[in-house]
Amino acid sequence: MKKLLIIGNWKMNKTYDEARDFINAFSNAYALNGAKISENIEYGIAPSFTNMSLFNKELLEKTNINLVAQNINENRSGAFTGEISAQMLKSINAKYVIVGHSERRQNYRETNKIVNQKAKAAIENGLIPIICVGESLEEYEAGKTKAVIKKQIKQSLEALDLSKIVVAYEPIWAIGTGKVATAEVAQQICKFIRSITSKDLIIQYGGSVSPSNIENLMKQEDIDGALVGGASLEVDSFFELITFNALK
Repeated sequence: MKKLLIIGNWKMNKTYDEARDFINAFSNAYALNGAKISENIEYGIAPSFTNMSLFNKELLEKTNINLVAQNINENRSGAFTGEISAQMLKSINAKYVIVGHSERRQNYRETNKIVNQKAKAAIENGLIPIICVGESLEEYEAGKTKAVIKKQIKQSLEALDLSKIVVAYEPIWAIGTGKVATAEVAQQICKFIRSITSKDLIIQYGGSVSPSNIENLMKQEDIDGALVGGASLEVDSFFELITFNALK
């Protein structure tokens, strides 16, 4: 049975009190049904920076959840107002960090070069970068998906140790839209990514993943996990995601 990595990305959601409520509810659910989480499932949550310490203090010791960051700055320290470094994240027990999410690429003009620098900073500080790649609807409809992905992979992964990273394929047109690439389409692109990287690379799929479609997606040979948005915001749906293969 292959290992699967399921990560919930909260984006800019949940206040401190709302995060605490989630943690309390998740702790209770874990106490009651934690045994249903298969040994092949590794899982984590990427909360806002303001809630990361709360997770570190109140949830990491009680469950097997991993703490994930949504972004980092590529520099170690210095005059970078509003930014956070890999070293800082490591100090509060983060394990993974998302880099190159399409929202960062689009809204903050993060280039493949910057994504590569961030991934290097993560690895140098003992974090595992989850490097996001994906095409727009216009590129998808124009049949440019593989060309776009290939360029992103080549430049974002340049000189990286592939055994120390994760790649998440997130078609931009499927993020937060309710649209989802069919399992077959997702498999096809993830297989392509593996063909131009490494047979051992961990490849996630992201884009409107939910309890209703995760099982079919995770059955695909070249999909090793999921990067989840909205469905990770509520304990019930997130727990369904990480126990989708319970008793099967």
